[in-house]
Amino acid sequence: GHTKNVANYIAKATNGDVMELKPVQDYTEADLDYNNRDSRVYREHDDVSLRDIPLVKDKADNWEGYDTVFIGYPIWWGIAAWPVDTFVKHNDFSGKTVIPFATSASSGLGDSGRQLQQMAGTGSWLEGKRFPSNVSESTVQQWVQSLNR
Repeated sequence: GHTKNVANYIAKATNGDVMELKPVQDYTEADLDYNNRDSRVYREHDDVSLRDIPLVKDKADNWEGYDTVFIGYPIWWGIAAWPVDTFVKHNDFSGKTVIPFATSASSGLGDSGRQLQQMAGTGSWLEGKRFPSNVSESTVQQWVQSLNR
């Protein structure tokens, strides 16, 4: 819920919309156990072919009407959570400014934004921002204001 909180703070600050990326097969708490080599997320980490995660909805309504898109995700093993890959691969970011953001207890943003940019192949991608799990709304608002968007 940390990424969702930040997305809601951004939507409030920009008067924007939020689209939650929901995998067809939700991740349970057990699926997200990074310490268990048999967990879903661990198996997907070790086998890249398992990372094509179908989403309930992979395109935003009125996609053409957006000129700025914030893409948020948790950091998994130093990269964007792979369900985000599905969204990025299924959308054309031509003519859009894309601003990635991530939440993480300890990992940095790393190259996750650049990796998504390469995957997308289109759009004008800005440097992203990593937020700690418990970031305040005012901190997120200050960052959004600093973007001059």
